[in-house]
This record gives sequence, C-alpha cells and structure tokens, in this order.
Amino acid sequence: MSRLEARFRALREEGRAALVPFVAAGDPAPEITRRLLPRLVDAGADVIELGVPFSDPMADGPVIQRAGERALAAGMSLSGVLDIVRGFRENDAGTAVVLMGYLNPIAAMGPARFADEAAAAGVDGVIVVDMPPEEGEPLLAALRERGIDPVFLLSPTTSTERMRRIASEGAGFLYYVSLKGITGAGHLDTGAVAEALARVRTVSDLPVGVGFGIADADSARRIAAVADAVVVGSAIVRRVEEALDDPERIPGHVAAFVAELRGAVDAAAAEGSGR
Repeated sequence: MSRLEARFRALREEGRAALVPFVAAGDPAPEITRRLLPRLVDAGADVIELGVPFSDPMADGPVIQRAGERALAAGMSLSGVLDIVRGFRENDAGTAVVLMGYLNPIAAMGPARFADEAAAAGVDGVIVVDMPPEEGEPLLAALRERGIDPVFLLSPTTSTERMRRIASEGAGFLYYVSLKGITGAGHLDTGAVAEALARVRTVSDLPVGVGFGIADADSARRIAAVADAVVVGSAIVRRVEEALDDPERIPGHVAAFVAELRGAVDAAAAEGSGR
C-alpha cells in the first residue's frame, strides 16, 4: 500500500479531510525548503505537494510564478528537488510527498531515469500539469513500475466521460481544480465544488482533493466539508514571500499559517461533513 493510499484510508476512517500544503522547492533557497518541510508536518500536513520550478508555468498565477523565479535564480532544478525529498526522507518515512510541475524538465531527464530517481528519493506521487493521459504513457508506465502514483487534474469544464477516462489512469487521488483560471484566483464557489465532486465520485473511488482558490482558514473549512483533501498553494507561498526580508523567519511563519489551516480542516470534521 502506498503512503498516499494509507494516509487517505486512515483519514477516511477518522472522518477527516487531508491537508495538502504546496511549497515551491528552492524558494527562496534550497536550505529554506529543507527546513520548512518538517515544520509543515509538525503543523499538521498530511501530504506535502512540492512544486518543481519551471520557466514557463502556464497554470500558475503571479505568486507561484515569482516563487519559481526565485527558486530558479537560487539554482533549483529537478535533480535538486529530488535531493530535497531524499533529505526529507532521512527523518520522515511516513509523510507522502507529491511533486507538481511540468513535463519539460521530466522529458529532459528522461521518463525512466526520472522515475528511478524519484522512487529512490522517496517520491510518492507526481502531478504533471501539462500532460494529458493520452500523451503520457512512457512516463505513466515508468511511474507505475516503480510504485509512484500518477495524479491527474480535473476541472470545472471536464465532462463526465472525460473524468472517467482520466480517473482510469490516475492513482493516489484526483486533484479537482475548483475554478476556471490559474493558481491563486478567487471566487471560490463551495456549492459548485460540491456538485462537481458528486459527479467525480460517480466515475471513481479515488479520493478527491480540491485546490486553486483556497486562500484562508474559512475557505479551507468549507472545502474540507465536501472534499477528501484540501490543497493550499498560493496562500502558503504568499507567506514565504512576506518573510523574504528575513528568510530565517520563513519556516515558522509558514508553519503557523498551516497550523491555522489544520484547525479549520478539523473543524469541518467536528461539524460533520458531506463527504
């Protein structure tokens, strides 16, 4: 059983949603990310989503774009991201880590080599934003052979039949993009998300996480009432940006916000959820 499957199974038995914080690896420096990851776990993260910086992040809004630029300027690369995961695994064998990024760096490394190195580092899942399942078979096969879960995105414009096709290729969980737009966009409609998740669950038994547009504890609580996981990215990366004048403050500043999110997600479970 994968770390992702084990964690989601345990949370389902507890009636709680997973909290999945996103951070851009290497922002503003690799050492800061190394120190931040265990603080996220201490603050209540169930799964860590680690962004692989890329020069043309088409799905990301300004906050995460700037984070990627800072990370690339600090020398971060796909190999460097895997080094960070490897170091994290020296002290944490239980928390699932999912990489999120774009196909180009993986293609440059080669699907088989990437899958080998990701498995050796301790990666549990991979989200490739710009890879539809029809074009991903070499990478998908390599990931599956090494026990790494390919996690796919669904959106408000995805048809039910298309959801079925995507879900058949996915593992670990499905990632529902809560709105039309880029990371960090607003106008989160919880009712529309709940309706969409009901549709997703007619085609797949995989847990469903929701991301994009979850900006604070209140929106995290509302999404936790209907989703299996709450994914928070831009709001966390914004906390990193707030402390750039004093990078030593970043791990504690971010962890405090994640702890606030954890309390909100658990409050939804205490109130009784519709999952």
